[in-house]
Amino acid sequence: MKASALREMTKDELIQKLNEIREAQFNLTFQQATGQLDNTAQLPKNKKDIARILTILAEMDSKTGA
Repeated sequence: MKASALREMTKDELIQKLNEIREAQFNLTFQQATGQLDNTAQLPKNKKDIARILTILAEMDSKTGA
């Protein structure tokens, strides 16, 4: 997911998206551990998306002074 698209989202939408991606990451990790994962490229992609969302949330917090 692109950072520009994430910046257009509200804080609540970002938190919801973060939870969805974290759940997907957990499921992918579990599939990898059991040998059922076919698309291994999805793991680092999800990690980067999580980092992007956390960065944007931190930027939002620093702008509001919270």
